[in-house]
Amino acid sequence: MVEFVGVRQVARIVEQVGIETVLTRMAGYLESDFTRWEEFERTPRLASHSPGGVIELMPTQDDALYAFKYVNGHPRNFEKGLQTVVAIGLMADVATGYPLFLSEMTILTALRTAAMSALAARHLAREDARTMAIVGLGAQSEFQAMAFHALLGIDRLRVHDVYPAATAKFMRNMAGRGIRVEACDDASSAVMGADIITTVTADKAHATIVSPNMVGAGVHLNAVGGDCPGKTELHRDILERASVFVELPEQTRIEGEIQQMPADFPVTEIWRVIAGQAPGRTRQDEITLFDSVGFAIEDFAALRLFRDLARETGIFEVLDLITAPTDARDLFGLVAAPVAQARAA
Repeated sequence: MVEFVGVRQVARIVEQVGIETVLTRMAGYLESDFTRWEEFERTPRLASHSPGGVIELMPTQDDALYAFKYVNGHPRNFEKGLQTVVAIGLMADVATGYPLFLSEMTILTALRTAAMSALAARHLAREDARTMAIVGLGAQSEFQAMAFHALLGIDRLRVHDVYPAATAKFMRNMAGRGIRVEACDDASSAVMGADIITTVTADKAHATIVSPNMVGAGVHLNAVGGDCPGKTELHRDILERASVFVELPEQTRIEGEIQQMPADFPVTEIWRVIAGQAPGRTRQDEITLFDSVGFAIEDFAALRLFRDLARETGIFEVLDLITAPTDARDLFGLVAAPVAQARAA
């Protein structure tokens, strides 16, 4: 039997526990797992690309648990009324190979991405940061806003999207959440005066969402949208000016903003900062950049958290997904028994 949470169960858990509490606990699980980074098996995700997007598998394990996520990225899906990203995840017991927990991971990915962004920003943004710009108001944007509010106390947002419907959706979802939101006509206006700039656009293209003249001293950039080969959001000159932090360099050099840069372009692994092995922000006027593409250890932490939350709240199902014959060697008996019973009847 495998414990399972689907979309309805995840939504009920978030409602019962509270989204800010979930995001705060998610950051704690991420911090715990990033601190023991070297205990994990670490490989870049396995990606299958097509003209319309990409389908990926993201596996990792420690000495007790194995986890993987199946996830897609199809930027034009919204034109068909479909989400650009959907995902499912599974956690298994390393000792036996038996699956333990199966979950939807579209919502979980949004939660863990936002919590990871805010966790990185706690080490990289200025302590007095209170205003954030968000450029790109798709499915991830509200989660980013809530995570930065919960973990960093961000209380003012300046936002922009090229689609008015996306802006209207964001304004509606953020109403009454204790955060001042100002919709701006363009990205340049949105980033004006912002302490933190979050870019989270969907188009699979080498784009310049933020140009060098839009980034002042002391700004922290949270680059979330560049997450596959051929997709970037920042002008390369910004990377030259910034101290750049990444998850797994081998993966980020293929998929992140730094795919624009030479192979020896210097970066710092964010786990080292979280574990206290490397400095984060060192000066008030320093420009810092978290080049986030997502990594399997983040999904591992998300699955751990929601398995615990499911048990704490009692909100989960049990699936008859794994065979359990009386004699472990008699798998055929499971299909033969119904036939025998039918004949006897």
